[in-house]
Amino acid sequence: MAESVMYHEGNRQLQDRFDSRRISDRLEEKLMRKEFTADDKQYIESLPYFFLATADAEGRPDCSFKGGAPGFVRITGPSELAFPDYDGNGMFKSLGNIVVNADVGLLFIAMHDKPKRLRVNGSASVSDNDPLLAETVGAQLIVRVTARAIFPNCPRYIPTMGAIEPSIYVPQAGQEAPEPAWKGFADFKDCIHPRQPTFKG
Repeated sequence: MAESVMYHEGNRQLQDRFDSRRISDRLEEKLMRKEFTADDKQYIESLPYFFLATADAEGRPDCSFKGGAPGFVRITGPSELAFPDYDGNGMFKSLGNIVVNADVGLLFIAMHDKPKRLRVNGSASVSDNDPLLAETVGAQLIVRVTARAIFPNCPRYIPTMGAIEPSIYVPQAGQEAPEPAWKGFADFKDCIHPRQPTFKG
């Protein structure tokens, strides 16, 4: 097989120990791609959340939940997706990592109806002047990811769960988002950062 996009020496050591190199290579050969399919686009744009893995300049990892209304993540090119950064706690753990280390991993996972997983590994950038800001309700920044590897994962251990209702904090056109209660707590209220002006719809 040609040089792997998905595996490094650590992966290979364990694959060889468990005699799984052949199936690993076959999975990469048959399932890994560098461009989004029409099914990938439909799936990603239908989800109200995903998980984002980043690392700082020293390689120390962080993982974050990102949520919004279905469609908040958009496929913007053959190998590119974009998603908004909404008002949060101001720590900028994920986006700050992207500023110093562009390598990211995204996990799109459906735990309702038919369980499904799709992973996207690539390189990200953060922008405060992206054209999508002018049309994305509540976005204070836009993150764009260029995919290096797109691949589905076996969903066998995903529990089937029911979606009850969306978060009341998801930005909606023409509405002011409520402030979370923690911003009024005595320990924090004297140092809360101001909300940034964003497109209201």
